[in-house]
Amino acid sequence: MTISTSLVYLIGLPFAGAAILLLGGRRTDKWGHLLATALSGSSFVVGVYHLIQMVNRPTEMRPISQKLFEWISVGSFNVDAGLLLDQLSICFVLLITGVGTLIHIYSIAYMSEDRDRRRFFAYLNLFIAAMLLLVLGDSYLSLYVGWEGVGLASYLLIGFWNQKPAYATASKKAFVMNRVGDMGLSLAIMIAFATMGTVSFAGVAEQAHHTSEAALTAMGIMLLVAAAGKSAQFPLQAWLGDAMAGPTPVSALIHAATMVTAGVYLITRSNFVFDAAPTAQLLVVIVGAITLIFGALIGTAKDDIKKALAASTMSQIGYMILATGLGPIGYAFAIMHLITHGFFKAGMFLGAGSVMHGMNDEVNMRKYGALRQFMPITFITFGIGYLAILGVPPFAGFYSKDMIIESAFNSGGMQAIFLGSLTLIGAAITAFYMTRVMILTFAGTKRWDEGVEPHESPWLMWFPMAVLAVGSVTSGYLLYHNKALYKWLSPLFEDHGEHEELLKPIVVSALALTMVAIGVSIAVYKYMRENIETVAPVDVSWITKFVRKDLMQDQFNEKFFMRPGQLLTKALVTTEDVVVDGSVRGVARMAIGSGSGLRGLQNGFVRSYAALILVGALTLIAAIWVVVS
Repeated sequence: MTISTSLVYLIGLPFAGAAILLLGGRRTDKWGHLLATALSGSSFVVGVYHLIQMVNRPTEMRPISQKLFEWISVGSFNVDAGLLLDQLSICFVLLITGVGTLIHIYSIAYMSEDRDRRRFFAYLNLFIAAMLLLVLGDSYLSLYVGWEGVGLASYLLIGFWNQKPAYATASKKAFVMNRVGDMGLSLAIMIAFATMGTVSFAGVAEQAHHTSEAALTAMGIMLLVAAAGKSAQFPLQAWLGDAMAGPTPVSALIHAATMVTAGVYLITRSNFVFDAAPTAQLLVVIVGAITLIFGALIGTAKDDIKKALAASTMSQIGYMILATGLGPIGYAFAIMHLITHGFFKAGMFLGAGSVMHGMNDEVNMRKYGALRQFMPITFITFGIGYLAILGVPPFAGFYSKDMIIESAFNSGGMQAIFLGSLTLIGAAITAFYMTRVMILTFAGTKRWDEGVEPHESPWLMWFPMAVLAVGSVTSGYLLYHNKALYKWLSPLFEDHGEHEELLKPIVVSALALTMVAIGVSIAVYKYMRENIETVAPVDVSWITKFVRKDLMQDQFNEKFFMRPGQLLTKALVTTEDVVVDGSVRGVARMAIGSGSGLRGLQNGFVRSYAALILVGALTLIAAIWVVVS
């Protein structure tokens, strides 16, 4: 492993931008957005430079590290604050800074009328810096700092318009649910320290072969809890839909390309833990499988365009989590889908923002219709993302999602057919609700309110959408061709040999495209008509009502976690008040009562003192008499 002295610039540039804009205040309003965009772009350039250098080095010399300073030194436990750039982290660095810079450019126009635009860009830079620290840290502790930094930045961005109570509530909900997941990461770090004496990735990887399976299983489960919180996976997925309250560029940055993929990174980075803990690995598969169906079902009933895309994100991250649970056969394909998803989903979120920009911030798709005539660039770029997420060849999702479906079928054992079938069902549901989004937004006849005048967005908004659309077309093939990404990442994962091929790739592709065609056909049949109501019908089946309420996830959390938590808190408060504080107060009352009683004897009257002396003398005489006699 070689040493680099320039990794700090990757994080330092956007962090410096955040510091300048936050500390500079209103004095930086006129040019703050330009500085933030330039620094994010500069970080991307540094990342490209490191990629070129990495490609030109032998495989074993590609990872580079940098020690920043001695962080913790207690007895035999020593942790250095350091950075690690290898084949996995460089993928995330380029995605974070590349897509992040495009979102910065988009935001220049999107937030142009907001008086706090400078603060918004400061938060964007802070988020980029924290996310880079998360993927560049060389230990679980360094990762944890970035992990919490991302949580803080997302809280600030989701609640950016916190003058609206609903937005403030959404940011708090995201923050609290992420903290639940963060407890998992904290406990995983403690387990690593207690059982292995180290928290560095290299140290844990080395010690994993000498650590009990029980300890590794416990650590793996805690890492999964952390991943579920950050990546909105079951059962910690309820925050993602409400997080759409923030400005649309936030949705593209956090909920498409970066933050929600942190859980995928964590599990992939911890491959040495999960490969040695089959039970934890199985739980990863189960969580991913549940979430990909869960999110897809929710997406079928959303009329809010951003919430429909958020449900889609939840489902697609479910595909990635499932793939990581398949072990070495799935790690590279999870990252491939993560990268392609970053392009097409960020593009669609920006497209949703473009639609809102031209529709007076209206988010209800039932009040859209026929926008392809008024917003042709948005229609084309959004449509490319739509074809990519469906997995239509030659668009990016065809390569990445099909590889996950193929890996599920070829995972071996009795689970293979079941998992493969679930991924195909998810593909069909995805095709249905995404076609529904396309039809309600861009097809049919206009259904918007009077006074609304749809129009195309300025070039600063559609240019990033166009670049992302190009990535949505090309990225899948480039990563898939000649197994490019698989070969790039394979040195980081332990090779378990060849896997049994249950279905040929051509068969998997045919099945996936058939399911996509079924989903598209149902959506076209249901929604390609002239009488789409601008208000969702109330007289619907109980299943539709159930799905509209997000499968009752909030109600479940309230009944089984929030209310019992309140009762537990009240019980603890009562116990503390009665037992702990009550004991202290009881001792105090006894002391006060005793003092009050004795104080009555010290009244200052001579006759009282004489009486006491007489009583004492008589008592003494009586005692002597008893002893003598």
